[in-house]
Amino acid sequence: MTDRSEVGESGGDPRKEFGNALRDARELYPERKLTQTDLARRARTSKSAISRMERGVPPIPGGLPELFDQIFETDGLFKRLYDKIRAGAFPAQYRPRMEVEPRAIAIAEWTPTVVPGLLQTAAYARALFSADDRRAGEKELASKVGARLARQDVLRGSSPPDMSVILCESVIRRNVGGPDVMRDQLAALLSHGSQQTNVLQVLPLTAETHGLMDGAMSLLTTPDGVMVAYTEGIRSGAIINEPAAVRHLARSYDVLTAAALSRDLSAELIRTRMEAW
Repeated sequence: MTDRSEVGESGGDPRKEFGNALRDARELYPERKLTQTDLARRARTSKSAISRMERGVPPIPGGLPELFDQIFETDGLFKRLYDKIRAGAFPAQYRPRMEVEPRAIAIAEWTPTVVPGLLQTAAYARALFSADDRRAGEKELASKVGARLARQDVLRGSSPPDMSVILCESVIRRNVGGPDVMRDQLAALLSHGSQQTNVLQVLPLTAETHGLMDGAMSLLTTPDGVMVAYTEGIRSGAIINEPAAVRHLARSYDVLTAAALSRDLSAELIRTRMEAW
């Protein structure tokens, strides 16, 4: 087992930290120093991939950080560094959320405009990014879409967070990317809503005024039971962790939950809109 005091974290570039930690863990392996080939064999990857990661050259294939933590018994070190790397791929205003999201044991989302990023299909995300920046090239769009879809790994793990989502009815009616994109996206929503750990509801357009009309909001609960809120505007995002403010937002979310359609009625409405497209 590698002593974590020997493979530490620092406050520098997380990709460089990851590479240095990987090299140190490999060279300090207690049985004997592991070569890059040895580690590649144990991690079921290639020597060139190990070399690239140690030099800080992207990408880091998904699943490898957790596997490195198992091999070196590093108590989640490589997963934490990987999460920091992923957070750095997002604009600065979104990074605080990206640092909390992978560790969350519960996520509640309210969105009045678009499908939340954690539930977006690739085509839906691409349509949004393309509309946001008409000058973006294919490579840039592919990078942004890839970063967004990578966030969804949190929902595919062995212990996904409990997830609650409330969508304004306008979200499933708004044409993003055309009929084919919308049909696929609504089908994906139905699939998410059918998962045991997910609750998906639609707030009808006939609903009365409520406390979260100003914008999108997320509530994220960390493993130690602390809840934080994340609010988002067109070009801004902020983490709110002041307890009284978080309780107020959480109560507003509870009220919204009561006003939204039930899971079954929500699924029925989404299915009807999907067929209408």
